[in-house]
Amino acid sequence: MSSIERSFDNASAESKRAPHALRPLWFAVPLATLFALAGCETPSATVKNTSHTYRTVVIDAGHGGQDNGTRSRWGGTEKAAALDTALRIAPKLRAAGFNTVLTRNGDYFVPLDGRTRISNHQENAIFVSVHFNEGPNRKAHGVETYYHSPFAQELADRIESTVTSLPGVASRGVKTANYRVLRNNEYPAVLIEGGFFSNPKEAARCATPAYREALASSIANAIISERGPLQPAQSSSAVATTASPAAAGPAPLPATR
Repeated sequence: MSSIERSFDNASAESKRAPHALRPLWFAVPLATLFALAGCETPSATVKNTSHTYRTVVIDAGHGGQDNGTRSRWGGTEKAAALDTALRIAPKLRAAGFNTVLTRNGDYFVPLDGRTRISNHQENAIFVSVHFNEGPNRKAHGVETYYHSPFAQELADRIESTVTSLPGVASRGVKTANYRVLRNNEYPAVLIEGGFFSNPKEAARCATPAYREALASSIANAIISERGPLQPAQSSSAVATTASPAAAGPAPLPATR
């Protein structure tokens, strides 16, 4: 997620870092205080514990449309890498018998609240959001996974450990976060950052189809092993109709530098 193009918890974009002008405050204010400030805008959802019963997986490709997410000359745009990874995850889950719902299946923008509405309209589901990272230090690297509800912690742990078992992939750990797509979800929800676009070497790896395929396989395997495989005949796939550009309505442009 871009740290300089969008504000923290802005409904028109996704970022877990402050915009450039607020970056000194981000480092000065305790993390818990920032989470409290972010949480006062919208009350948290009441989460249903489907962590071991889910049959539907909502796969959320971060950003889209005018919201590129982070971008770099080594990795391209986050929105494209996230979508490609999400589209690779879905068939792997369907082959194991799960229903899949994509919040978007093309290059268009879906507001954050629209993404959680898509998830909350499902039955017996979990939510997995795919992103790539960015930071001011080009040496920063690795994968990290976030959750908000305690019901999602075990899934977050499994995804992090499975993805970071890939050769050369470092773990930055599993962390709690107050991101809107997590806290307003009525189902266990996790957000994975698949690597740093601000790190030249890691961004170049994230740009390759081979890495995104391995990342998608690891995420899918973690989801399958957490629940156990279902009967393939029960599976179906859908793109949520509320995720279409027309249904979502015109989205405000993200803040710029």
